[in-house]
Amino acid sequence: MSESKHDRLKRTLNKDGIIAALAIDQRGAMKKMMAKYKKEATQEDIMAFKTLVSKELTPYTSSILLDPEYGLPAAKQKDPASGLLLAYEKTGYDATVPGRLPDILNTWSVRRLKEAGADACKFLLYYDVDESEKINDQKQAFIERIASECVAEDLPFFLELLSYDAAGLEPESPEYAKVKPHKVNKMMAEFSKQKYHVDVLKVEVPVNMAFVEGYAEGQVVYSKDEALRHFQEQTEATQLPFIFLSAGVSAALFRETLRFAKEAGSTFNGVLCGRATWAEGVGIFIQHGEAATSDWLRTSGKQTIDELNAVLVETATPVRLEGP
Repeated sequence: MSESKHDRLKRTLNKDGIIAALAIDQRGAMKKMMAKYKKEATQEDIMAFKTLVSKELTPYTSSILLDPEYGLPAAKQKDPASGLLLAYEKTGYDATVPGRLPDILNTWSVRRLKEAGADACKFLLYYDVDESEKINDQKQAFIERIASECVAEDLPFFLELLSYDAAGLEPESPEYAKVKPHKVNKMMAEFSKQKYHVDVLKVEVPVNMAFVEGYAEGQVVYSKDEALRHFQEQTEATQLPFIFLSAGVSAALFRETLRFAKEAGSTFNGVLCGRATWAEGVGIFIQHGEAATSDWLRTSGKQTIDELNAVLVETATPVRLEGP
């Protein structure tokens, strides 16, 4: 690893070598969240909310993930000690075409992300290991191209992987819960291959905790021992640093999930946590304005991050950086 890349990757870590990052690169999802409180969210609404979150919360995070479409003003307001990840993908996917095919932002490149101040490039990929080879080969080639850009620019590459079922199983169903460990862990193994030049994987936990014995309020899909084994297999699926996404679950459940992962022997290296941290602030922002939002972020928002950081100290494994 070059000195330049080493330094950039290090800026995404906290003093303990853990990635305790904040994600607010949502675009389509952000509009939908704001639409619950007003007829139509404006570009200015989205930019202003992201800026408040960045200004108030990055002093307590190792880095922040933003998008270049709405997030650049927020990037300018982050704490100087907090690293910056910029998203390279277009939001969502074309549902009229099979395969949830990926696409990049038309007027951006890895070079331009770097020039905008990014310490790393993040790309989100929807992937089903059981989908047709024709679809998955396209996705693999796509990630190889992004990897080549990152290598050329000497910029760390964070790849976010989201599993799904191309046959149409509902993601929160018990039927999908049964196949989720296979899909998540096989996907991780694929994109850990050297040809993709990934530096950090951002991934789901391999089970749906709502169906784990001792956590489930209804149907149980996994015994506790089975769930622990799936976390162990996840660690064995990759040699790369990997971090967990919160997937919109509550902050309390996310903290319990991290403790469960630690019990399983998972060597995850941190989190890139989004809605579990700031989602409640969206309604406050739309209904009560910026001052009230800042107050909420400085109190409730900070408390959520403090509680998460405390759990990370107990559970996450520090990233071992290769020397330049």
